[in-house]
Amino acid sequence: MRGIQLEGVAVQHAGRTIFRDLDWRIGERDRVGLIGPNGSGKSSLLRVIAGESAADAGRVTRPRGLSIGYLAQEIELTPGRTLLEEARVLPPRLAEVQRELDGIEARLADSQVYGDERKLAHALARQEEALERFEQLGGGRHEGRVRELLARFGFGPEHADLPTGTLSGGQKKLIALARLALDSPDVLLLDEPDNHLDLEAKQGLEAFIRDYDGAVVIVSHDRYLLDDTVDSIAELDEGHLTVYPGNYSTYAAERELRRLRQRKTWSDQQKEIARIEASIQRFELWASMVVNERHIKQARSRRKMLDRMEASGELVDKVRESKRMGLRIEGGRGSRKALELSGVSMGFDGQTLFDGVELLVSHGERVGLIGPNGSGKSVLLRLVLGVLEPAAGRIRIGPSTRVGYYAQEHETLDAWLDRTLLDRVRDAAPMTQDAAVAFLLKFLFSYEQVRQPIGTLSGGERSRLQLACLVLEKPNLLLLDEPTNNLDIRSAEVLEEALDDFEGSVLAISHDRYFLDRAVDRVVALEDASLREYAGGYTDYLEAVRRA
Repeated sequence: MRGIQLEGVAVQHAGRTIFRDLDWRIGERDRVGLIGPNGSGKSSLLRVIAGESAADAGRVTRPRGLSIGYLAQEIELTPGRTLLEEARVLPPRLAEVQRELDGIEARLADSQVYGDERKLAHALARQEEALERFEQLGGGRHEGRVRELLARFGFGPEHADLPTGTLSGGQKKLIALARLALDSPDVLLLDEPDNHLDLEAKQGLEAFIRDYDGAVVIVSHDRYLLDDTVDSIAELDEGHLTVYPGNYSTYAAERELRRLRQRKTWSDQQKEIARIEASIQRFELWASMVVNERHIKQARSRRKMLDRMEASGELVDKVRESKRMGLRIEGGRGSRKALELSGVSMGFDGQTLFDGVELLVSHGERVGLIGPNGSGKSVLLRLVLGVLEPAAGRIRIGPSTRVGYYAQEHETLDAWLDRTLLDRVRDAAPMTQDAAVAFLLKFLFSYEQVRQPIGTLSGGERSRLQLACLVLEKPNLLLLDEPTNNLDIRSAEVLEEALDDFEGSVLAISHDRYFLDRAVDRVVALEDASLREYAGGYTDYLEAVRRA
């Protein structure tokens, strides 16, 4: 059976060991979700498997002839090209054959070749062989497959001439993925391919992964996607890799069950060890008081028992408690009508985003705002914030409502990029430096980070800092624009629990379907310039749309 084998693999970065002694096997038809906290080494592991970087120790065995396609987390496309031009760039193996064909055609046009019967016959034979290989690699179907994949990922003919420089990060990833898929590698390694995709594009991505004829390893924080596409979860945490059969929901239940069992076994074992050590001390005390060979032997026997338990691996490790954000938003009670939109219209450059929309968010409600990218969801939040003025209509915020805003691109931190984390939180709420440090540590920042410029933080770290500032601002209406985009799964779950305990109101833009099912009680879809409301979470919305 073809597959990739990792044995004792270790990776270090800046003198720190990210993981070591890592063993893993990826089978030829596996669908694996690789998960773990931000910074646990998931991207580093994918690069090692792909051969993009070398392991510091251990061995990666790839069968001869096995092809691997690697989609990196950050994608750069060729400037000056259109979407279609970039998508139909030939994959490496096909491009190599095309270059060979071009060279043969140039030879055939050479008078010294077409005038020499022997050279001409040789060139024609080479051309026939190359054309056969070109067809075997799908060259004749390349253009059709390009358009088919683009359509699957939500790109229609109207998108063909879009310049690559105007594409979003999510769209760039889909173009890069389409180019990878055209080469049909045996193994696809995908590093967060779903980031910044709208719901329609995510559905196309999921269908592609399910149908792919090969192995797929996907790093993703989208739990709904992991439920829908994978048959095992590989969790990388604190340098250890643990593989669980099943999708994400199965993993979550099994992981908790294993941890409960481990806690119970460890507790029972610690009691037994304490009992044995107490008996050893007792026999050693008796032997010292009265020289008695029997007591000495009994003490030695029990000491050997403990040594054997340790040497045989019978000792159970204490459960490693995962670090979690200390997130709790306490804004108190606000107005009965937290937010009301009446006949609000907005557009730019003659293009209408929405027209005459109505929306009421009452105290305590959790509303999820969904819709395709570019439909105007973020614009609607900026109207509520007063950053933009509506073309028509009125927006009312309750007199006792205090608004807290979480920006998708972390714009709330833009003015602070050269300042430290301590500066930012002490501006949000007066406190001593020691209190500010202790507060930031609850959000998983290190002592070193709290004095670093905010501009040095990663996307996930900036997300946690935004959440920390919301806690200090004590809002009772939260406007959240894609709050889980840069959070790892564990932090997203902490956010969901915090929103469950939050006393105020929430209006959240999200493409995270798992989040929408857990955190909201009403879905509002911004489609075709209007708002449509659906009771319940994302699953309820989907069922209502299917029935309609």
